Amino acid sequence: MAAGKKTIIFDLDGTLLDSIEDIAISMNKVLKELNLPIHKIEDYKYFVGSGVDVLVENALKESSQDMKKEVSRRFKKEYDQKLHENTKPYEGIYELLDELKKLDYNLAVLSNKPHDFTVQYVDYLFKDYGFKEVHGQKVEVPRKPDPIGAINIAKALNIPCEEIFFVGDTLVDMKTAKSAGMKAIGVLWGFRDEKELNENGADFIVKHPLDILEIVKK
Repeated sequence: MAAGKKTIIFDLDGTLLDSIEDIAISMNKVLKELNLPIHKIEDYKYFVGSGVDVLVENALKESSQDMKKEVSRRFKKEYDQKLHENTKPYEGIYELLDELKKLDYNLAVLSNKPHDFTVQYVDYLFKDYGFKEVHGQKVEVPRKPDPIGAINIAKALNIPCEEIFFVGDTLVDMKTAKSAGMKAIGVLWGFRDEKELNENGADFIVKHPLDILEIVKK
């Protein structure tokens, strides 16, 4: 593949997908079963972004390691039972992807969601868009903000890192982009705010998915 083909790596939750409600519902169900305190949906926006272990850590705070393991096991089982009906692309995402497809861009996903769930959601909701590389959290690859997952995608597509745009909604994504030497686009419709994105190296901030087009077409 010719180097230089326009390439965009997207985060999944909070960037392409509004998934917070289903994550919160699944985790609160598990917490309730174990007589542990539950949390507001809004709180989960700050619990997610770094994978299941950190989500559990944030939801449980002062519990034992055994309890955390049990919650993690139950959450994966609960969350894995179905493709969740409240999880859907943010408004404007399909329009953005339609345009990027017409322009024949390389599209990829790098998420800290477990790999199987990540692939499942992309296959289910974005199957028409020809995502070339789709990676969730795997045991053998350190999770974001470690840049290795992003660098691996660049290598697989034969595109220099500095030519790639990395799109995400949290400091984890901005740090990943910066560590990998990629251009960081922070989105404001996700789980965090402009201050967090700017403080962690966002090169661009966008309010609507179609704003991304203006940046990448330049």
